[in-house]
Amino acid sequence: MTLQITPAELEIMKVLWKRPGIGASEIVDALDGEQDWSPRTVKTLLSRLVEKGALDTVADGRRYLYRPLIAKRDYQKKEAGQLIDKLFGGRAAPLVAQLADARGLSNDDIEELLALLGRLKQ
Repeated sequence: MTLQITPAELEIMKVLWKRPGIGASEIVDALDGEQDWSPRTVKTLLSRLVEKGALDTVADGRRYLYRPLIAKRDYQKKEAGQLIDKLFGGRAAPLVAQLADARGLSNDDIEELLALLGRLKQ
């Protein structure tokens, strides 16, 4: 997957991952308070995402409803892989160490990592 999504486009995708099949006006409402974007800006971002193949549209009368064509989990996996490749030479351990140093790990984080490592080791 070579699809590049800008930070602004990602905000649109986040809304649609939570509520697929909504129109531009509902997306504007969902972003209210988070982004100060006009409806025109949202429609421009939606058009770009459709052109990139990230969204599908369905006509609903005089408006369009938008659905993601990329699963959130697939996008996260791709972006995480690119980050690890770019900053850590493809190695995950230095990423986890950096996160621990920079942000700290809660006991829950540590338990999740230990469980993941146990599954991976099997």
